[in-house]
Amino acid sequence: MKRILIVDDELSVRESLKLILQDQYKILIANDAKEALVLFERENPNLVLLDIILPEMDGITVLKRIREMDATVPVIMLTATRMVKTAVEAMKLGATDYLSKPFEIEELKLIIEKAITTKDLEQEVKYLRSEITRRYSFKSIIGKSREMQEVYAKIEQIADTRTTVLVTGESGTGKELVARALHYNSTRKERPFIAINCAALPETLIESELFGHERGAFTDAQVRKVGQFELADNGTLFLDEVADLSLATQAKLLRVLQEKEFTRVGGTRTIRVDVRLITATNKNLDQSLKQGSFREDLYYRINVVPIHLPPLRERKEDLPLLVNHFLTKKTEEEGHPPKQVSPEAMTLMMNYDWPGNVRELQNIIEQMVTLCTNSTILPEDLPDHFRKQLKSMTLKEQALSGKISFERAVAEFERDIILEALKKTRYVQTHAADLLGISRRILKYKMDLLGITPPEIK
Repeated sequence: MKRILIVDDELSVRESLKLILQDQYKILIANDAKEALVLFERENPNLVLLDIILPEMDGITVLKRIREMDATVPVIMLTATRMVKTAVEAMKLGATDYLSKPFEIEELKLIIEKAITTKDLEQEVKYLRSEITRRYSFKSIIGKSREMQEVYAKIEQIADTRTTVLVTGESGTGKELVARALHYNSTRKERPFIAINCAALPETLIESELFGHERGAFTDAQVRKVGQFELADNGTLFLDEVADLSLATQAKLLRVLQEKEFTRVGGTRTIRVDVRLITATNKNLDQSLKQGSFREDLYYRINVVPIHLPPLRERKEDLPLLVNHFLTKKTEEEGHPPKQVSPEAMTLMMNYDWPGNVRELQNIIEQMVTLCTNSTILPEDLPDHFRKQLKSMTLKEQALSGKISFERAVAEFERDIILEALKKTRYVQTHAADLLGISRRILKYKMDLLGITPPEIK
């Protein structure tokens, strides 16, 4: 229950306020400034109702003392009508609001509820911002490989600058994560971070999305639309898949970067913005330049500081760290007991090429945490294509690389050969034995040893 400290030297006022509010709040009572400050420090109330006229020390002085102890707690001043001017002065010193005596009960309740709700929302926003900053610190990008250490160093070096950055890498390598790390480790972190996937927007909408439009600019423009550049003012705009922009849109983007101003579609007023631009692409921009699909002048504008994210297959030493990170994150989110990956399952994962990179790894970990009921994730818990890709390695490669023992390699070889012979002869064992150049008795012995069962007796 929220706590309200009532500070008033009139007994009737204190009792009236207590009677009105005690059903919703825990009420603390002080009849002078000294008692009020002791209670405030000890009880940490959620709101203070403070009379301006008090014996020995007036309410304005008490307000100043409260603000020295806590700059955020809502303080509502209680005043007689003739003291309204003083109440206004109190608000300049940090009071949240004021009420003139005698006050309306419903107005009192409404002002108190609004003040407490606003304070709660401010605290929530502050908490969420701190969580976002923590989540997108450059340390949240997992990896101990040399390539990732270079990425960390560059993010730390340029985060708190105005520098335009181009992030390159295959899909799923974490380009947006880098962009967010740059934003939330800069002085712009309190301002908007806006991300746009240029490839996901049709050409007819991209200009309006970036720069906005005026009402009537085109057939469907029923109202004015504020563009993302305007919304990102004093913050960061992240353009993913920037290579997919048309040459016409590239020209307009170049002008914004050069002039720091633009006009809405169908508009005439020039709008100035202060936006840090971070772009990303999974395409080879050098090749796009040669093909004429990307402007050379824009390329040099956005490629002031390049950051390249290597594919996961080129930094396999980071895989165990990433697996543990996503396992811990997902199990904590779902409230599951901790899980680990068996050495055999980790071997399969280490031998996989990860075409979807870190995004694919995260999805697979989430799938395994959801579906695996054991505390240890085994090879059979992995998706089918992991086991198939190990099978696709030749037995010789597996044996020489230590993936399987020599005895198992020999057994697997015999099993594959016998199964192939049986399939070719429609599981007629005599014909299969003849095809292999062995007796039917030896064939049957091998089948029993290797657990090969003809389909008709399954």
